[in-house]
Formats: sequence, C-alpha cells, structure tokens
Amino acid sequence: MLSAKRQPSKRVLVVQPYVPAYRTAFFEQVERVLASAGVALEVAHGSPTGEQEARRDAAVCRCATRVPTKRWSTPGGRQLNWHTLARQAARADAVVLEQALHNLEAYPLLVRKSVSHLRRRVRPIGFWGHGRTFTKPQSRLEAWAKDVLTRRGSWFFSYTDGGAAHVASAGFPRERITVVHNSIDTAALSNTCERARRFGTTEYAEATLLRQRHNLVVGRTALFLGGLDAPKRIPFLLDTARRIAQVLPDFRLLVAGDGPERNLVETAASCPGSAVIAVGRAVGRNAALLGAVSDIMLMPGRVGLCAVDSFALRTPIVTTAWPWHAPEFEYLTDGGNAVVAFDDPGAYAAAAVALLRDHDRLAALTDACSGDASVYTIENMAARFGDGLLRMLSEYEGTSRRT
Repeated sequence: MLSAKRQPSKRVLVVQPYVPAYRTAFFEQVERVLASAGVALEVAHGSPTGEQEARRDAAVCRCATRVPTKRWSTPGGRQLNWHTLARQAARADAVVLEQALHNLEAYPLLVRKSVSHLRRRVRPIGFWGHGRTFTKPQSRLEAWAKDVLTRRGSWFFSYTDGGAAHVASAGFPRERITVVHNSIDTAALSNTCERARRFGTTEYAEATLLRQRHNLVVGRTALFLGGLDAPKRIPFLLDTARRIAQVLPDFRLLVAGDGPERNLVETAASCPGSAVIAVGRAVGRNAALLGAVSDIMLMPGRVGLCAVDSFALRTPIVTTAWPWHAPEFEYLTDGGNAVVAFDDPGAYAAAAVALLRDHDRLAALTDACSGDASVYTIENMAARFGDGLLRMLSEYEGTSRRT
C-alpha cells in the first residue's frame, strides 16, 4: 500500500484560465486520485477577466498556483493569452491544456513535444474541453484550426460524449479520448435541498419562511440560477416571467445570480406587481433553499452546468431549442428530465405554464432529475479524469521505452 508520506514519482500540470469556485472540489478530488498512484497534481492558472471577473467566483485550492499572464486584444476583438509556465512545465511529466486557440503557451509546448519525440523522450501534452465550439458561431477556418491543434495533442479529455464524437470524427484516436462528464460538487446542495423538503427539519422551517417572505405558492414558483450575462438571455427570461404571470397571477420567478445584467433584473423586480424576485448571487445552502421552494428552473439561454444543478435540486429545466447551449445540454432529454420549447417567448412561456399546470408530468420529470443526480457527480468526473491522466502517463512512458 502506498504510504501517505511517499514522495510522488510523477507530476501532472493542468493549465486553466482561472479557478472558479465550482472547480475547487474537482481538482482536490483529482489530486487525491493521482496521489494514491504516486502522482502529484499542479494547477497553473491566471486571473479572471471580463465576464468571468464579473461573476465574482474566483477561488483557490491547495494544488493551484497563480502564474503571470499577459493578454493582448486582436483587431477583431479576440483576446490572446500567454501563461508563463516555464518553471511549472519543466518539472511536469505531462501537461493538460485548455482546448483553445487563444492560449499561446500551447504552441511552444507542442513544438517541444515534437522535439522530445525525436529524441525518444516523450512528455505528453493533453487537451481538455468541449471538443468543438458549442456556444458561439465559428468560421470554417477557426473550426479547422481548432481540430488541427487538438490532433497535435497526446490525449483528449472531453466534457461530454458529443464532444468526444466530434474529436474522433476529426481524426483523433478514439482510444486516447476520455469522456469525463463535466459536473460540479452537488452533494451538499442535494442533501440540504432534500432536508428542506422534509417536514420537521431546520431547513424545512427556513424554506417555509422563504416562501412566506416572498409570497411563494407551491406549484407556481420558478428559479433562475446562474450568471446574469448576455448568454443567459436575461431580457428573454424577464419577458417570459411577465407572460407567465399574465396567465398564472400567483407565479413568481426567483432570480439568483450576479453579472453585468444584474441591473435588468433589479429594475424588473422593482416594478409594482412584478413576478420577478431578485435574490442576488446564491451558492451552497442559500441555493439549496431556493431550489427547495421552486418547482421548475427557467433557463431560456445557455444551458451548461445548470443542468447538473437542476438534477441536484429536483427542479426540471424548461429551456429553448437555442443553438448556442453548452455541451452539458446533452444531459437533458425533452420530456424525460426537462422541457425544450420552441425558441420564442410566447411558446416558451406557454410550455412553462403547461408544465406547472400538469402535476403528474412535473412529478415524472422531477423523479427523472433525481435519478440523473447520481450519474453526473464530481466524484465520477474526478475518477474519470484521474484514470485518463494515469493512462496517458502509462501509455507515453511505455512509448518512450519502446522507441
């Protein structure tokens, strides 16, 4: 058995733009998975900028190191990044980079990988990410360049099965792709929410007070949980709340989040008779209590990891057939664990009203969310990522010996 004090024989470096709060538990669990095999993990990261900074969710974890980062803007409005990794990369036996064209440190690392291969000493360079660009339009040239960059990697860690399928179709060896099923740590969120729905608990009493404070009616309450930024389509969300309230006067929408469009939410909430309730950024226990008093989750814009939140909170998502969802949209099944409506405010509002009125269908979707909550967990994600890292190290250690 490996001693807890044994010095690691290998080191893996993972490079991130920054470390958001939802990633800390993941990295700490991956660190433990690797440590059990005698491998150390280091996460090198920069600082958040733009919309990332507006979300105010930057965090730290014990295996993370902030590195100097330089940024430039191109004439076309693109941002180029350079993370200074010389010291960290020099002592790493493998490096995993974000799958992105704008991170310039990838290119010299890939060149060194090619040179090391010629010298028969291979240090694998992996990528992890979406597999393809899901959330915005991309030119053919950009898509081609991203595929070329990805194929230069030694391994690929895909968020979802769909991303893995794209990378494989672009020529990457399927046996060197690990699907991690991107997730977040929802154990505490799920447990707190469950207690808040159980009569007699402290959390149930808190949820009752929350309902009373905001005049929430069971079966008529929706939740938005996420960043208040353009991809979430906040004006669409607020218009939908107004339309639903015209049909269901006791409907309320709890909006939990922060970001550059927070003022839109606060303005809507301040209008007399508004169905919108602005509760600010909510995490942990506060988010769980909001989920416990809500029946559905309204997300007309980008669906990403909020899909996992909806499973943990047992609040089925009602979303739209919008083309720019994140990869985790794959986790949703229309009529199974969610509702995917036509991308029109009227149709979307009608779909939400229909679901709130159909108690049996809502109960079935809620049960499905409960089942999926055990599938998309941070524990499963960390185990898959850690296993892929160890396989990558083993594969390329063997390659070096054979060559």
